[in-house]
Amino acid sequence: MRPRVRFLDTRPLRDSRPFRDLWIGTSLSSLGGQIATVAVLAQVWDLTGSPVGTGTIGLATGLPMVLFGLLGGALADAVDRRALVRATATGQLLAAAGLCAQALADNRNVPLLLALVATGTACGALGAPARRTFPVRLLPADQVAAGLALTNVSFQAAMLAGPALAGLIIAHWGYPAAYAAQAAAVAVSLLAVIRLPAIRPEHRPEPGDTEAAPAEGWGSVIVRRPTLWGSMATDLSATLLAMPIALFPLVNEIRFDGDPQTLGLFLSAVAIGGITAGLLSGTVTRWRRGGLVQLTAAGIWSLALAGFGLAGPLWLALGCLAVAGAADTVSVITRSALVQLETPDAYRGRVSSVEHVIGVAGPELGNFRGGLLASVTSAPVSLVVGGLSAALAIATVAATNAPLRGYRTPPPAPPVAHAPTTGDRPGPPPDRGGEIDALAP
Repeated sequence: MRPRVRFLDTRPLRDSRPFRDLWIGTSLSSLGGQIATVAVLAQVWDLTGSPVGTGTIGLATGLPMVLFGLLGGALADAVDRRALVRATATGQLLAAAGLCAQALADNRNVPLLLALVATGTACGALGAPARRTFPVRLLPADQVAAGLALTNVSFQAAMLAGPALAGLIIAHWGYPAAYAAQAAAVAVSLLAVIRLPAIRPEHRPEPGDTEAAPAEGWGSVIVRRPTLWGSMATDLSATLLAMPIALFPLVNEIRFDGDPQTLGLFLSAVAIGGITAGLLSGTVTRWRRGGLVQLTAAGIWSLALAGFGLAGPLWLALGCLAVAGAADTVSVITRSALVQLETPDAYRGRVSSVEHVIGVAGPELGNFRGGLLASVTSAPVSLVVGGLSAALAIATVAATNAPLRGYRTPPPAPPVAHAPTTGDRPGPPPDRGGEIDALAP
């Protein structure tokens, strides 16, 4: 009997050169993005000395993410997705170069700085839906979740290492070096995308699909597939009702005397839990019951945050946050794989844009909801009520959505005798929306 794989499943890195290139580029781009985020925050604070000034960074990033993310979804289903990501990554590189140039020129104009930030964010959001479709086209169905787990681990690692690295770079070489580091990371990411095969959207309907053609309306794809709307509703319930980040300073003030080191530990505990779950994700990425795994993980996230609201000792509070971070990683991996595998390729860009907007707006609205409730009650009450409400909403989705509860990842495609054996570009099974065009345009 084969032993169960419990650690990170690295088959996508071993078996697919295009995915390996993409993963390296995306990992470096995530690290560069974290460095630039800290640099922008610090530079705006230096220029304004105002929390209102630093708050405008949220507008410069949040609005382009939503607006251009939706537009990017439509484009991703109309053009070669590699070409789209190549163009948007070029825009991100130019924006990063602009940030470096303004820092070298000792720019004192905050609107100019924020305009460059908004430009880079808009380019990234425009390419995000297309980029989300890459793993499902580059990997066999049974490795998609593993590929997403690898991407999630590298993102969590960037969140941990990026801010600390940014502090070192800014302290020793200043803002220009931080923005130059981002530009170099984006350049490597662009090179990785250039090396990919062309990935054109498939417009052939799948056998048995009720959506006969893209012109019939992509929104019906989500509405008519309980697995899709149920998975998105689960994620929205978890983030909208139980997001805790905005309450961290208040909890820290009430229970731990406002120690800034403790506040940092809150954020680190979530990230450490996420990385740990990612490193052990080989256990869950091979489970085929992806819908049930997502529902369970989202429920654990909600209950763990309710536990954080009740926790007295610091060790218990950090433990609850670590559990929540681990559950969130499992939920994100399984949801992303399910959405990509359940969506016909002709609609993947637009459906991915909806997933992207939910992922951006849900946490922000959840933080606002938590802060608003805490202002009329208390932080612990807000956390407990939010966590239990999210758990109840997720249980309702589970009880009313049998297709999501019973969803199973498609089995591996049987080997084809005449298929190439290089392992560099494994084509997806026919029922997943076509194959990759190996010829660059």
